[in-house]
Amino acid sequence: MNCHKCGQETLMPFHCPYCGGQFCSQHRLPENHDCPRIGVAHSQRQEVVTEAFIPRQNSYEFSVSFGQPRNKKGRIYISPTELKHLAVAILLVIGIGFSIVFYAGYMTYFGWTWTIATLYALGLTASFFVHEMAHKVTAQRAGLWSEFRLTTWGAVLTLVSVVMPFKLISPGAVMISGPAKMADIGKISIAGPVTNLVFSMAFLGASFALNPLFAFPWWWLFISLAMFNAIIAIFNLIPFGILDGYKIYNWDKKIWVMLFAAAIALAVPSYMLATPYVF
Repeated sequence: MNCHKCGQETLMPFHCPYCGGQFCSQHRLPENHDCPRIGVAHSQRQEVVTEAFIPRQNSYEFSVSFGQPRNKKGRIYISPTELKHLAVAILLVIGIGFSIVFYAGYMTYFGWTWTIATLYALGLTASFFVHEMAHKVTAQRAGLWSEFRLTTWGAVLTLVSVVMPFKLISPGAVMISGPAKMADIGKISIAGPVTNLVFSMAFLGASFALNPLFAFPWWWLFISLAMFNAIIAIFNLIPFGILDGYKIYNWDKKIWVMLFAAAIALAVPSYMLATPYVF
């Protein structure tokens, strides 16, 4: 979310209770963002209770909250702004899906039809979309403010990679704010990678139901989506920086180990099955 004063993007905006705007830490005070209701802020002065013989002093106080006010626990919602951001992100990821099909030559070498190519692009998009929505729903069930937002550089790099050989799928992320316990953060972080593990297992199971000699285009669709989801899970579970794995690792190392081992266990057979047809 961008600061309404300077336009700087901030992950944890301050909500002004007087004008309703969202601001960065530098402009969170009414005086710093030229609040149109600054008079109301000053009128709410409270006398400081002091001990005898200590001069009385005047001051005013105001409250701030991160993002939107804390929502009722368990309530799931989606805003018009979030819908717009999601629509753009979905279009970008669909573009990445078709771009992979084009650059990898799946239609030429693997006999894919436009139907299979479309299903691949949609499967890729579903893997991204469900991952992000799992974060969002888990956070909102915990009573936190949580919505998907595009990020400037993420969206630009994703758009550029549509027409380039390298591929990056990072148009945005779910923004979360509000008071949360470490357990809440851990559960929210787990939700995303778990969806990729479920997708990987489902696609890998579907590939086992087909014989690559007689249904190769469809078999390759399932095995490639299984491998994609397993790799995405592994990447997100790396315990570093802002990745999900870092927050999970700090919360519960045993859970992190189990999830990472599951991701490896899905990635290895997917890669081994796909390798003879790629290299």
